[in-house]
Amino acid sequence: MRNIDENTITEAVVASFADCKDERLRTVMTSLTRHLHAFAREVRLTEEEWFAGIRFLTEAGHITDDKRQEFILLSDTLGLSMLVTAQSNPKPAGCTEATVFGPFFVEGAPVFPNGADISNGAPGQPCWVSGQVRDSSGRPVAGALLDVWQSDEEGLYDVQRGGDEHRARGRLRADDDGRFAFRTILAESYQIPHDGPVGRMLEAVGRHAWRPAHLHFMIQAPGHETLITHVFRNGDQHLDSDAVFGVRSTLIADWARHEPGQAPDGTRCDTPFHTLRYDFVLAPERSGLTAPRT
Repeated sequence: MRNIDENTITEAVVASFADCKDERLRTVMTSLTRHLHAFAREVRLTEEEWFAGIRFLTEAGHITDDKRQEFILLSDTLGLSMLVTAQSNPKPAGCTEATVFGPFFVEGAPVFPNGADISNGAPGQPCWVSGQVRDSSGRPVAGALLDVWQSDEEGLYDVQRGGDEHRARGRLRADDDGRFAFRTILAESYQIPHDGPVGRMLEAVGRHAWRPAHLHFMIQAPGHETLITHVFRNGDQHLDSDAVFGVRSTLIADWARHEPGQAPDGTRCDTPFHTLRYDFVLAPERSGLTAPRT
């Protein structure tokens, strides 16, 4: 490995993986090295630019904690998250499409009975959501487990506000007919965190940090692929410029506005409110996939 120059270094690095026992790891590292070196050659990467990249990644690491994942934001805004999601989740015709997971999922969210209010005081206009979970043959999926989470009207998720109280987030099970319902707040568009290195990157390249209004869902049921997706609010001005490239036309739905009066759960709502109806179709489980986390 002596006398390596810019023309021979790539093959020298690739050769250093020869004793790797993990074939998949060797494949990934070999391809990563070839593409990374090809990128540096193509743009004639300078030492100054290389140091800037190292500083960027270091800052992303420093700002990342249990409440914020800057590396997921970076992956999202470069389209890598959606690319991996799309190629990893081919769906049979008629099944609900997957989209990005996002950085604000929380393990162990509070469990609610079907029909409950999961908003827990989160600021926003009242909204009732309902629907049905079915399989690819149109049969109801009884007892499907739904994780639901969203930002509030100020564009913040509960974990961004600090403290341990969960708001506009919860888990519930569909009934024997696969039906679910819950009260929450109206989905609003918001900006992804842009006070860190990813935000500076977006500003430098002339992009905005807005995401269109949406609800997050993760739906699990034995015998079916876990579905991670959003439902987007029709009419949002950012549907065609989502900062993380997550919008799919099949995931866009209408939120209906209602004047004060009787709400879907039979209670009276003294302010205007909204309703959303959206059904999900789960794909059958493929062999080799991880079992649902029920």
